[in-house]
Amino acid sequence: MTTPTHMSNAAWGLLLLLGLIWGGSFFSIAIALREVGVLTSVTHRVGWAALVLWAVVAMRGHPLPRSPRVWIGFAGMGLLNNVIPFTLMAWGQTRIETGLVSILNATTAIFGVLVAAALLADERLTARRALGAALGLAGVATIMGWQALASFDPRNLAQLAVLAGTLSYAFAGVWARVMLKGLPPEMAAAGMLTASTLVMLPLGWAVEGSPFVALSGSGFAAIGYYAVVATALAYLLYYRILAMAGSGNLILVTLLIPAVAITLGALFLGESLSPRAFAGLALIALGLVTIDGRVFKAVSPR
Repeated sequence: MTTPTHMSNAAWGLLLLLGLIWGGSFFSIAIALREVGVLTSVTHRVGWAALVLWAVVAMRGHPLPRSPRVWIGFAGMGLLNNVIPFTLMAWGQTRIETGLVSILNATTAIFGVLVAAALLADERLTARRALGAALGLAGVATIMGWQALASFDPRNLAQLAVLAGTLSYAFAGVWARVMLKGLPPEMAAAGMLTASTLVMLPLGWAVEGSPFVALSGSGFAAIGYYAVVATALAYLLYYRILAMAGSGNLILVTLLIPAVAITLGALFLGESLSPRAFAGLALIALGLVTIDGRVFKAVSPR
């Protein structure tokens, strides 16, 4: 993880914008899932986003990679960063609140620390990161209910699906570092989304039928938002912030997303979350702040 750097006003503005965009994606997916199946929703998300990003690649004049290793990298990233997590989270969202999905999604950074420490020699698990991960996992247990360790609740299956999606994101981060290092961000994202589309289009068509179905205005707008804005454009924005402020600052976006998703869910979907969910969110947020570490640096004697 890159050492956090000072955040300029422009970087803060872009970070807030990304938090709003990704927070709104949970709401738009919930709207789309009223009209299309889970696999179809993911097909639209990756397919249209891939087309937008290839247009960006063409405008910037990037040559197509020729190395088989790069295309294998695209395929792996497509599975780990799109196909698996998008599908699991969309399925989970048909059974639990959008705000709760967004809270569990915030564990991505926590699992990322653990997976990187296990698989990458230069990402060792320091005491501070271990404490942050433990706090985050305690937050997950609080959300699901500690009694879930002793008894099965069908609702927890959806929560476990979302968590499996965040774990897939964590493995995707390691895969990208090993297999796609040095590629322009828009090329990496376009290749990844193309590989995802090649999986999701035939799979979704076989299971749920043609994805090209008549949609209401709200369904069309929802798919357009989460495919073009919250996927294609958000990837470009993500890498822009990464270049400006580093990964240590970028992790803060995971604290902004649930606030947006919970608010939209309450205002427009009639959702409400239990106090246990908010207590879990507080523990996850504390874990992320601990992993980030700058608070400890600010209060420690020099």
